[in-house]
Amino acid sequence: MAHGTHNAVPDPRNENILIYINGELFPRHEAKISVFDSGYLVGDGVWEAVRLHQGVLVFLDEHLDRLWQAAATIGMELGMTRQELTEALWQTLRANEMHDNVHVRFMLTRGIKKTPSQDPRLTISGPNLVIIAEHKQADPATKEKGVRLFTSTVRRGSPDYLDPRLNCHSKLHEVMALIQALNAGADEALMLDIHGFVSTCNATNFFMVKKGEVWTSTGQYCMNGITRGKVIYACHKHGIPCYQKNFSLFDVYGADEAFVTGTFGGLTPVIEVDGRTIGEGNYGPMTRRLSELYRQEIELAVQAAKKQK
Repeated sequence: MAHGTHNAVPDPRNENILIYINGELFPRHEAKISVFDSGYLVGDGVWEAVRLHQGVLVFLDEHLDRLWQAAATIGMELGMTRQELTEALWQTLRANEMHDNVHVRFMLTRGIKKTPSQDPRLTISGPNLVIIAEHKQADPATKEKGVRLFTSTVRRGSPDYLDPRLNCHSKLHEVMALIQALNAGADEALMLDIHGFVSTCNATNFFMVKKGEVWTSTGQYCMNGITRGKVIYACHKHGIPCYQKNFSLFDVYGADEAFVTGTFGGLTPVIEVDGRTIGEGNYGPMTRRLSELYRQEIELAVQAAKKQK
C-alpha cells in the first residue's frame, strides 16, 4: 500500500456511501458527472476538504472563507450562499449517518460546457457541486513511522500566473512533483519557491524545528493551509517561537525535527529529506507537543460549536 500523509484506516462502509451531486444523492458506484464538466475539461473549479469531529465540521468558517476567496479569484459565481452550501454538507452527512472521523471533500466547477473549450462563455449550466464524505480515520502508524520527502525540481509558481494559495482543480504541477518524488523512492515531494527557498509539499505544508524554534515558509508560495495557520496560532498562544521566513535546504538538512500539516493527517513527522535523516529520524518531542496543541484547538472548536447549537 502507498505510504504518505493521507494513509487511512480501511473502512468497508465507504463502499456504500451516498455522494451529493447538485442536490441529489447517488450510491458511490453510480455517482457521475458529465464529460463536458469544466473541471474535467480544463481544471476550472475550486474545492475544500473538512473534517467531521464529534458531530462538528471543524474550522468550517475558515474553509468557506478560503473557498469564497478562491471563487472570487477565478471569477466564478458559486450560485449559492454559505448557508446553502453548509446545508448541502449536512444533508450528505445525515444521509450517510455520519458523526465522527469523517473526511468531507466538496468541489465546485464552473459548470457544463457546450463544447470542449477553455472559454467560460461556452458554459451552459450553473456551477456543479459534488460532495464526497467518507469514513476516514488517519492511520496512527503513519505518525510513528513518519514520511520521507524528496525535493522536486518542479517549483511552486509565481503569484502573477497561478497564485500558489489558490485551491483550484488544476493540481498538475503538484502531481508532477509527487511523481518525481515517488520515482526517487520517497513518500511525498518537497517543493521550492521561484527563488529556491523551501515552500511547501505537494499536498501539505512544511515546517522544521531548530533549537526550539519552529520555522515555516513566508506563505507567499504555498497553500494558505488551515492546519498550517492553526499550528502557527498554537505556537504564539503557548509561547513557542515560530517564524514565517525564507530558509533553504541548507537549514532543512540540519534541522532537529521536521513535520508537515494538513486537514486530514494533522501533523505528520518528516524523518528524511533527500536521503538525509532529519534529527533523530523519529516522531520528535516538538512535533508531539504541537500535535497535542493542535488536537486541543480542535476540541475547543468542537466545544464552541456545540454551545452554539
